[in-house]
Amino acid sequence: MLRNSVFTRTATLILMGLLLSTLASAQSGRGSISGRVIDSGGAVLAGARIDLQPGGVSAITSGQGEFNFSNIASGDYTLNVHYVGFAPFSQKVTVTAGQATHLDAKLQVATKNEQIVVTAERAHGEAEAINRERESDDILQALPVDVITSLPNTNIADALGRLPSVTLERDEGEGKYVQIRGTEPRFSNVTIDGEKVPSPESDVRQIKLAIIPVNLVDSVEIDKTLSANQDGDAIGGSVNLVTKTASEKPTLYLNGIGGYTPILGGRSLSEFDGTVGQRFGANKKLGVIFGGSYDWNGRGIDDIEPSLNVFNNSPVVTSVDLREYRYYRARYGFAGSVDYKLGDVSGVYIRGMYSHFNNFGDRWVYSPETDFVTPTQGEGDGDVSFNAQIHRPVEVIGSLQAGGKHAFNQWLLLYEVSASRSSSEDRGYATRLLMDQAEFFSISIGRTRTVLN
Repeated sequence: MLRNSVFTRTATLILMGLLLSTLASAQSGRGSISGRVIDSGGAVLAGARIDLQPGGVSAITSGQGEFNFSNIASGDYTLNVHYVGFAPFSQKVTVTAGQATHLDAKLQVATKNEQIVVTAERAHGEAEAINRERESDDILQALPVDVITSLPNTNIADALGRLPSVTLERDEGEGKYVQIRGTEPRFSNVTIDGEKVPSPESDVRQIKLAIIPVNLVDSVEIDKTLSANQDGDAIGGSVNLVTKTASEKPTLYLNGIGGYTPILGGRSLSEFDGTVGQRFGANKKLGVIFGGSYDWNGRGIDDIEPSLNVFNNSPVVTSVDLREYRYYRARYGFAGSVDYKLGDVSGVYIRGMYSHFNNFGDRWVYSPETDFVTPTQGEGDGDVSFNAQIHRPVEVIGSLQAGGKHAFNQWLLLYEVSASRSSSEDRGYATRLLMDQAEFFSISIGRTRTVLN
């Protein structure tokens, strides 16, 4: 009973404080300006710069193209909008005490004598990335989904490897760990929509980004200099995965590709992706979007690996490994979000992402070896060994967030609750070694599981 009483009093005080601040705002002659920035086709423009004159106040549009100026003195202002590839936009706006003024800025493409457009879809994505990088408070590199899907990226790590000052640690050709500005992978962290994600591996802190398909995200960002609202545990930088949200126009995306490699009797690969989303209602207040991705990679490697030694001060090949690798990598995931607009800026949302990676593979190694003990050919100085391994690790990453924002004349209230989970499980590991026609034989099978919350 005491807890309920305390909670009721606290809630009452908060509501009274908000009410008094609103009344004080109206009496002090202050209001707010909010709105969206879109192009001539109705698509939102994220990362546009908004300048309010006089006063020199500026803002950057969100991923939904929205902006908000709160606690603005009543009077006449000029609102200027700048976006790369579009003509500047300028409009007069009047702020009334105690009221919220709404304005939608529709930008037109710059005149033909100012640019030459060769392609359309990717040009829009590159313009968005450039604007976000220019207007960011820190050193930011961004890669929107339009650019990601236009290139042959297997996973998120492969996509990030195309950004400046980023190198990859690869696993049999696929990107695995991200290295930013030459630092080790453990000096960087990974977030999903700004929320930190634990590593699925128990012995390292870095995230294996090979787990996540590229088509689950709306964009990827790398912050190379952290700001005060970010965790200070990333010396190299912070990778942020931005999930998709429903736009003003209906979204329908389907993709399917396949391939074949004539190695080891033939190996195949395939990928299927899809995203569907729409805003519902007369004013399009409810937005729902859902996407999924699946890819199968039957990678194969057939190589020869010699081993060098020194005999009579000369390098000689003492053994040769004839190796054959077969991989059965399956990667799938789901992502979605539901949001509801309570006003021009205010709204609530829930969003999540789940990704699953079967990093299965087999290895066969045939190793003929010669020991140069004596120079005679009749000595039995060689042996042959055979080694076979199988590994079946499974890795999972998941994230769930819910929150909202509410705009008042002098206040912007933000709140969020989030949870993330990573896990790693070994579903079978075996090793087999044969030497000199079964002189030595060993096999071990194990199963381990690691879960981090």
